[in-house]
Amino acid sequence: MRLLLDTHVFLWVVAGSRSLKVAARRTIESADEVLVSAASIWEIAIKARLGKIDVDPDLLAAAIAPSGLRELPVRAVHAAAVAKLPMHHADPFDRLLVAQAMSEPARLLTADAMLGQYTELVELV
Repeated sequence: MRLLLDTHVFLWVVAGSRSLKVAARRTIESADEVLVSAASIWEIAIKARLGKIDVDPDLLAAAIAPSGLRELPVRAVHAAAVAKLPMHHADPFDRLLVAQAMSEPARLLTADAMLGQYTELVELV
């Protein structure tokens, strides 16, 4: 099984946060491949610059591989797929993650219940 972590879930994994439930940790540990989108690093960089979160985007980007995760680049096919999504959610980063999950395909692990309206590939944690 391939998994794509949404931004919050990625941050929880790297931080070892208790916000990530045991069942979600087991799902991640049992996956064949766990992906982190370049869009998540972009989102983190923007939020860090705006002072909304206190993290170093460079350190998080560097933590992907050592954490046993694989970076998923944003490709043109992913960006184009966003246009086909209904407007269930306005956040451009979340919409791109949904498009990536559907294009790859991969299960998208997220804490955002609104994303479940898009596809059965969304799994709430």
